[in-house]
Amino acid sequence: MTRILTISAAAFAIAAASATGALAVPVTFGTNWLAQAEHGGYYQAVVDGTYAACGLEVTIQQGGPQVAGRPLLLAGKIDFYMGGNMQQAFDAVAQNIPLRVVAASFQKEPQVMMSHPGEGLDKWEDLPNADQYIVGDEGAQSFLLWMATEYGFDVSKRVPYTFNPAPFIANKKSIQQGYVTSEPYAVEKEGGFMPNQFLLADYGYDTYSTTIEAMQDTIDNRPEVVQCFVDGSAKGWYNYLYGDNKAANEAIKKDNPDITDEQIAFTISQLKKFGIVDSGDTEKLGIGAMTDARMQSFYDKMVKAKVLPAGIDIKKSYTLDFVNKGVGLDLKK
Repeated sequence: MTRILTISAAAFAIAAASATGALAVPVTFGTNWLAQAEHGGYYQAVVDGTYAACGLEVTIQQGGPQVAGRPLLLAGKIDFYMGGNMQQAFDAVAQNIPLRVVAASFQKEPQVMMSHPGEGLDKWEDLPNADQYIVGDEGAQSFLLWMATEYGFDVSKRVPYTFNPAPFIANKKSIQQGYVTSEPYAVEKEGGFMPNQFLLADYGYDTYSTTIEAMQDTIDNRPEVVQCFVDGSAKGWYNYLYGDNKAANEAIKKDNPDITDEQIAFTISQLKKFGIVDSGDTEKLGIGAMTDARMQSFYDKMVKAKVLPAGIDIKKSYTLDFVNKGVGLDLKK
């Protein structure tokens, strides 16, 4: 008898690429904002050949204020998408959208609340006493509700954040949202001081962030492509954080000419200082790690805060099949 072996075209191309360096599978990864150091691991994996080494020819398609990336994923125009945090993935399940998170590049959401030093707002427990909470619409419907439920913040003190630090700089008794990798830098440049920074993740807002999303069809029919991209991204992040990242930073600046070397350096420093990419479970499981316990913890908090409804089958929002294998740990220096 003759056994007939079937193999997907993508798997064949990956195998061929690994053996010959040719026939790489083209893959497009859509980011959710303009190129920046927060995307450094992916750029690193492109420029240093990490994706290519496992058989993928990856194109990074940067997002921006006028780019709706997730619809491109749903329409099959891109293969992977950079998600925000797990709230969006849980909501996709509620809407019967067949996408899943396959890795979490950030162990911690970079979201912070900032305050002026020396104004009686130097500790987390002081922050509810601020005169104003400068928070955007999306934050008002998510983490601010969690802050109110868990820590007694008064949502009536919220005023809109317009991505301009001037109102915060002017009002010393205010607090403002921001990304730890970005807004503190802007405040220092424009206001002349470094604000206090309170990372929400360190106070229990335990969502994963900067996730890698894929459609269920891709997972089912091209698992080898998913594994290659997840592994390559993990290695890219190790090399970006702990190795020579000059070429990756040049690629970032090419895609986004407005970003500066100073901003990039600040972001990388903050990523390391606060353990955004590499901390906790990644120390044993590798960058990209996820666990059921963390997913359930965050979902329960969102239900308690009335951000999300009860009854969502959150295990449909992610898969652990491609992570927690310690990929790239040997690259950490």
